[in-house]
Amino acid sequence: MEAWPSIDVAAARRAGAVLLRPGPALSRAEASRVVGGLREAAAASVAPVAAVTGLATPPDAGPMLVVDRRAWLDANVEMASAMLADAAGPAPAPAPGGWRGRAEAVGNGVQLGGALGALSGRVLGQFLPFGPPRLVLVAPNVAKIERHLGVVPTDFRLWVCMHEQTHRLQFAAAPWLRGYLARQLGVLIETGDERTPWRERRAPASLIDVITTPAQRVVFDRLTGAMSLLEGYADVMMDLVGPEVVPSVATIRQRFDAQRQRTGWRRLVNRLLGMDLKLAQYRDGAAFCRAVIDRVGVAGLNAVYESSGMLPSLDEIHHPETWLDRTRGA
Repeated sequence: MEAWPSIDVAAARRAGAVLLRPGPALSRAEASRVVGGLREAAAASVAPVAAVTGLATPPDAGPMLVVDRRAWLDANVEMASAMLADAAGPAPAPAPGGWRGRAEAVGNGVQLGGALGALSGRVLGQFLPFGPPRLVLVAPNVAKIERHLGVVPTDFRLWVCMHEQTHRLQFAAAPWLRGYLARQLGVLIETGDERTPWRERRAPASLIDVITTPAQRVVFDRLTGAMSLLEGYADVMMDLVGPEVVPSVATIRQRFDAQRQRTGWRRLVNRLLGMDLKLAQYRDGAAFCRAVIDRVGVAGLNAVYESSGMLPSLDEIHHPETWLDRTRGA
């Protein structure tokens, strides 16, 4: 068994801090209004999301925090370390000792911190299910985007909170989900050193084909199906809440989607950071959820939270009728 990878948390934080950029220029009063508004929006999002999803709000789903970019980076380093520990299971192969083990942990930390630092100015909010569960809202990024889009700040903040609140309820409704995702990550790591004989290799169809083994691609597709469901569901629900709760929801969605589909060098940056895959998860997962809701309603779609066997595969994400046929008798 290969040694289980480890992360030097301090190295990750230092590497991420190098790439952190200051947020938008705000006066102390403006910053205070953004932070206060996000706290109010987080609290106000609980009831509408529970009503439209039909998912119960548990009392122990974790705090809802308003943070800056540095705090977001630190929280994600902690979550990555906790997720890796969960993926390892109760008896992981020990990491290599001595200078080699230290070098690998530092290298992993630098890679993780660098990626998070590059993303730190782009994330509006996030639910962190590994480690202490918590919902975080990145105040400077929300302030920057709401200003750039020219949307009503109170509506936009509530709309953002509803997406993350939906994730919070998803993990509460499916207590098995955290373990499922960790196990898939574990398999992804364990199959990373398998190699296909060169005679059996085919021309890669995408970057994923280049950086993953055949065994990993099976798991990667499984994870992509699950993440598409989670992200698409949250995107659909934040709009289903409707103008009664978020009066300018249609305008926000139109302008926000236009921002997502940026072209030119920004599109290249999205691809390099893996954001194009994330955008596909939003798009494809939302199309799946809408198709299922049209047939069996939100309650029927909520069957996905019953067990891992009810999660759609990546193929089913693109062909919702196959998921409906498979799960109809469940």
